[in-house]
Amino acid sequence: MLLEVAGLEAQYGRIRALHGIDLAVAEGELLALVGANGAGKTTLLRTISGVLPASAGRVRFRGEDVTRASPSRRVALGIAQVPEGRQVFAPLSVEDNILLGGWTRPARSLAADLERHYAAFPALRDKRREAAGNLSGGQQQMLAIARALMARPRLLLLDEPSMGLAPLLVEEIFRAIVRLRGEGMTILLVEQNAHAALAIADRGYVLETGAIVLQDTGPALLANERVKQAYLGI
Repeated sequence: MLLEVAGLEAQYGRIRALHGIDLAVAEGELLALVGANGAGKTTLLRTISGVLPASAGRVRFRGEDVTRASPSRRVALGIAQVPEGRQVFAPLSVEDNILLGGWTRPARSLAADLERHYAAFPALRDKRREAAGNLSGGQQQMLAIARALMARPRLLLLDEPSMGLAPLLVEEIFRAIVRLRGEGMTILLVEQNAHAALAIADRGYVLETGAIVLQDTGPALLANERVKQAYLGI
């Protein structure tokens, strides 16, 4: 397993947000986390990436215990997060935003990766000199993904990539996610659009109030009556 989470707990002040999460992600797997607002999905990603400290439990990555490691150490080891709401650096140019994602790597090694990401997201090449804040929501999501990929991660954490996007842009973003998985990227996807996430996932976990209540393959969860009623509107 590339990522192993055991008994993970996290809290905001006195409020416990995660209640003993056990989760594993295999190399090359696309794993979806689905659940209602407030279920703890974003909190789990933030705890895995180190932005939020764990209050109990353990996070292991590539066999190394990183539970107490800094976020920068986790990036260096190969964990990159695309945060909820994109969070691009609005005044900076598109190209500078992308290059910031490679801050852990030697500058001379970034040019080839920059060109590869421009090829994957041609709209970013066309607007590379513009301020990132001027991009559409879909283009900002592409930018946030390209920025994370500049770190050459082994594990990509995607938090609500379809949030606030028009249906056609959602389709484009999900095609990009499928392409990345096809290239061998390991992806942990948090997504409120449960149907879209489970349709492309190898496996999925369902979170409710900070705890995992279901886990199975993506197709099996899509067919699960509880999931249909609670998350798919069927």
